[in-house]
Amino acid sequence: MPGRPWRVAPGGLLLAVRLTPKGGRDAIEGMADLADGTCVLKVRVRPAASEGEANAALIRLLAAALGVAARDVSLVTGGKARIKRLKIAGAAAALVAALEKICPI
Repeated sequence: MPGRPWRVAPGGLLLAVRLTPKGGRDAIEGMADLADGTCVLKVRVRPAASEGEANAALIRLLAAALGVAARDVSLVTGGKARIKRLKIAGAAAALVAALEKICPI
């Protein structure tokens, strides 16, 4: 789907995220278009980016928001970058519905 930060993949979804560590709170702030045309989900978390703490907080936040176990959310790329790609395992239709509730267009 153009203009969405997610796409259906075998066994779930792939999700593009722009993470802001040390953001003062844990929150999903909606969608944004980057300068290169990529659509991402904007997320901020409290922990700093050191020792994977921000990535772990991101995984916990997304799992809770989507109603899946944290083990079903995995970091695919961007471990040390601000832009990350995550795989969320589960029923794609249910995951898309949950994401559309979180980020209405």
